Amino acid sequence: MLSPKLASHDENIMTPRQIVEQLDRYVVGQQEAKKKVAIALRHRAIRKFVEGPIQQEITPKNILMIGPTGVGKTEIVRRLAHLIEAPFIKVEATKFTEVGYVGRDVESIIRDLIDKFFKELKEKSTKRVSVIAQQAALDIIIDKILNQSDQIETLSSNRDVLAEQILNGQFDKEEIEIEVAQPIVDLEIMAPPGMEEMTSQIHSVFQSIGGDRKRKKTVRIADAFKIIKDEEVARLVDEDDIKALAIKCVEDQGIVFIDEIDKVCQRQQGFGSDVSREGVQRDLLPLIEGCAVSTRYGTIQTNHILFITSGAFQLSKPSDLIPELQGRLPVRVELTSLTVNDFISILSVTDASLIAQYQALLKIEKIQLTFTSEGIRRIAEIACEVNERTENIGARRLHTVMERLLEDVFYDATENQSEVVVTEEFVNRQLNALLKSEDLYQFVL
Repeated sequence: MLSPKLASHDENIMTPRQIVEQLDRYVVGQQEAKKKVAIALRHRAIRKFVEGPIQQEITPKNILMIGPTGVGKTEIVRRLAHLIEAPFIKVEATKFTEVGYVGRDVESIIRDLIDKFFKELKEKSTKRVSVIAQQAALDIIIDKILNQSDQIETLSSNRDVLAEQILNGQFDKEEIEIEVAQPIVDLEIMAPPGMEEMTSQIHSVFQSIGGDRKRKKTVRIADAFKIIKDEEVARLVDEDDIKALAIKCVEDQGIVFIDEIDKVCQRQQGFGSDVSREGVQRDLLPLIEGCAVSTRYGTIQTNHILFITSGAFQLSKPSDLIPELQGRLPVRVELTSLTVNDFISILSVTDASLIAQYQALLKIEKIQLTFTSEGIRRIAEIACEVNERTENIGARRLHTVMERLLEDVFYDATENQSEVVVTEEFVNRQLNALLKSEDLYQFVL
């Protein structure tokens, strides 16, 4: 499942160096973080080649990322999951509460993960069978047309010609009689945590009610084609197989990214929310170490799911986490603040860079947007300066600076402009007045 191909083993597994090279396309700097994440991923990927019972004993090396906001923590993990097509979910630790408090329990992380990945697999499976389903629907519609030739004036008896005419919409307004399945009873059943499998069984019973019954109905051919194609897709897509595959992939390759882990640190002895924060940490322990979580798709074992946590730790420090949780996050990496040169690279070098995005937008308006190297550097310098004078939000500051810089360009985009060149002078003219003022609210997210 991992790519590109390597000579080692018999699988398409990337080396840590190759993983980092791919991440470099999207994330500037932070080489230490990329390196440790890549090694952890490689270890988990090659675990399946280990023979004997020891394979099950090799667990993922969970990671704690430490660094200010906007330096690439989330982007590294998100790009990594996309790169290897692994089940992935990002959550904020502050969204959860200790069991017994009002709010979401931490096991819902796994339920959301399997639910998200199941839908992704089903969507891919649906696309894969859509061609077969379309041909089957065409054959059924053509048979209906030929059987009702006395009612429908066909231009040809050739099935290939008829198929082309149907796809071109030539018969859309004609009507034919088809058998339509009775609507399936679909109820949203709410259940307490731990009862998901029973809920799924009840849901299946309701779905089966009337599911095999069909009734005849006269509809337009355009509607008939869609109805029959959807029924063929449902017939070809085996949800039980998808469930089994989703469970296996989540258990073996799942990645959970828990952001703002520092927000659930207990900074001092107290009651109320402090107790709840420590409770969230304790609830996370079995999840990260390995436990069974009941979901509507089946039971998920979390032993080999990779957990990556992150936090800025501005008002706390990693040692404020309870010792048990610290022990379950053995790999730690500190991410550094971004420099002017980092900002320059983010603006212009990375794939789908900010500059490329704005150029693509203005191209639709028939405006050519170009940047001089001096203009790019000045934008980066201003973003760094604003970060220093106000709240440091890392690379996100570039978004606010670029929006302010090009605000007038986009406003006047329909006024017969053909080219805009962003030079150092252009940047200074648009932004220096704000920088001279202490009022920087227009740059604040």
